[in-house]
Amino acid sequence: MRKETWTADVFENLFQQDPDPWNFESSPYEHKKLQRVLQCLPCSPIAFAVELGCAIGVGTLALTQRCQRILAVDASETALTKARQRCQEYAQVSFIKAFLPSAYPVVAAAGCDLILISEILYFLSQTDIQELAFQTTTSLKTTGHILIVNWTGETDTPCTGDEAANCFIQACLAHGWVPDLSERGEGYRIDRLSHLSNHDENDVSFF
Repeated sequence: MRKETWTADVFENLFQQDPDPWNFESSPYEHKKLQRVLQCLPCSPIAFAVELGCAIGVGTLALTQRCQRILAVDASETALTKARQRCQEYAQVSFIKAFLPSAYPVVAAAGCDLILISEILYFLSQTDIQELAFQTTTSLKTTGHILIVNWTGETDTPCTGDEAANCFIQACLAHGWVPDLSERGEGYRIDRLSHLSNHDENDVSFF
């Protein structure tokens, strides 16, 4: 298992070799997981969502049904080209090419209500996961939410999905963001976090 963060060119090469390397468009597993992710979004209105690791935009398109404005981010220009085409009818969606966490779009993401991080944390080193946690928590309104999704099967990435999720959550706890939902599906886990100020003391006794 390589412990260093995967570089941007790794992902660019993947999308150049295969326009849909993780079968987001055709996999029943991916479709079922996406539907569960959407069900785990906060019930409150989402004025501005940031999607980190949007890939070819399958999830981005689904988010348009719930979010008034979306900023979608990916490190691969090839993937972003397909994502832009997929979402071209939705003026509320914008895209940024950025390698995370070093090029996190601090200004563009400021004041968001939701940050979705689906299936990218385990490609990062633990140090970079901690840095991304700091960046996301400073971008969000205190009334907002973070939703992370991680594969829990075998992997050759710097972290396992569970290690990545736990590392991210621990880093968020240090900045006052706590889990309010954690569940496991078939081969994946979903964790949602919200700010401590939105919880009663009795609600967070187990964190």
